[in-house]
Amino acid sequence: MTHVTRRHFLTAAAVLATSPGLSRTAFAQDAQGMTLRATTRTLDINGRPASVYGLENAAGGQGLILDPGQRFTVDLTNDLDVETIIHWHGQIPPNAQDGVPGLPMPLLAPGERRPYDFAPLPGTHWMHSHVPVQEMQLLAAPLIVRSPADLAADRQEVVMLLHDFSFKPAEDVLAEITGGTGHDMAGMDHGTHAPAGAMDGMAGMDHGSMGGMAMDLNDYNFDAYLANDRTLNDPDVIRVESGGRVRLRIINAAAATVFWIDTGAVQGRLVAVDGHDVSPVTGTRFGIAMAQRLDIELDLPAGTGAFPILGLREGAREQTGIVLATLGAKVPRIDGLAETAAPAFDTGLAQELLLRAANPLAARAASKTHMMMLGGSMQPYLWTIDGNTWGEHVPVTATSGERVEIMFHNMSMMGHPMHLHGHAFQVVGIGNQRFAGAVRDTVYVPPMAMLTIAIDAGEAARWMLHCHHMPHLATGMMTEFAVRA
Repeated sequence: MTHVTRRHFLTAAAVLATSPGLSRTAFAQDAQGMTLRATTRTLDINGRPASVYGLENAAGGQGLILDPGQRFTVDLTNDLDVETIIHWHGQIPPNAQDGVPGLPMPLLAPGERRPYDFAPLPGTHWMHSHVPVQEMQLLAAPLIVRSPADLAADRQEVVMLLHDFSFKPAEDVLAEITGGTGHDMAGMDHGTHAPAGAMDGMAGMDHGSMGGMAMDLNDYNFDAYLANDRTLNDPDVIRVESGGRVRLRIINAAAATVFWIDTGAVQGRLVAVDGHDVSPVTGTRFGIAMAQRLDIELDLPAGTGAFPILGLREGAREQTGIVLATLGAKVPRIDGLAETAAPAFDTGLAQELLLRAANPLAARAASKTHMMMLGGSMQPYLWTIDGNTWGEHVPVTATSGERVEIMFHNMSMMGHPMHLHGHAFQVVGIGNQRFAGAVRDTVYVPPMAMLTIAIDAGEAARWMLHCHHMPHLATGMMTEFAVRA
């Protein structure tokens, strides 16, 4: 990932890898000529080579960083031997450039190149394949769009990209998890068919408790949990200045894992979620569901020191992370297993209740409210929206410019990170409590919870609304927000 010192923040050079397994993000490129290649790369994961996918920029790193006012003018080439398509998560491009198979553009064939051109939203965003098994193979990368305030700030920026990883082929992992209920998503290449009974071989699923009922926190034990493509056996060590300020841009690109971000001895200030500023919230532990982003500011103490930033797997002992270290600091060895399991994330939505948007939606009454029921179970492994899977779904409809509210009512015992394409929305209610919460594009709805979002309907088009837990998506947990003119 890119680590931009404040002295070099404006330098237009690329930070390149110092070892073959270390991915770095390129600095901003010229407005004309940005390129991305969906390609295959090899990582060293705990001493074993792993073939994964990636999104390589012109400098050979992963992902993109854009400067204020710079357009997203990118040529994407598919250098894989399979069809793919990339979704620009958190951005609001024209619908034709949104990156969903067949809606409206087809997948890119091997060797095909496709241009993209739109004005991007500032903030911490990311990009990923909208084919679940490809995202599970790490076809994802940061997409950072700087604001004028970022350029003016006297601080270092650090990107932390989280993944869960299996040495097994992603199709086999998905087959194990879904146990024969992979859904073909009406030919949209989102799902995979799996053999019946495959779930019998699953190892040790993790369960929490909620009011005496068992929550299903993790439905697969991955081989490794990565931060910037590395485990804690060989963490990404980022050189920082003594007494300096750091802005952590954290992206949860995991397929099926919620993390707690633990800043250890350094107090953090959560200043943005999903690329949108919030009133600062202080603490040393913050939760992040799949597809969400957190921007956390740290003021490092003076003197020599090393400061681990850990990602703790929800409901389990596994952990990953990076280390911020001043020149000459001794970097401690950190075990990949914590002494105790991390708790379940935000079962009572306490973190979400603390968040207040710095730039909320305009105050206005909603003309339409939709209660959306989130359902499903582990056996059979099937997850639904309003009782339906993709292909049998009933769209949520709106007119462009209309204020709509959706109340997510999760009637299942798993949490669901719900992502809406083509829009930013505001959290406006938890249970019966109304408040002006965070502006987001992905909101976590824990088991048996009710959470309400407000949306101003945008471009007249079909926009996807789905759970960002990849096995849930693969079994059909997707509907659409259908906007008419």
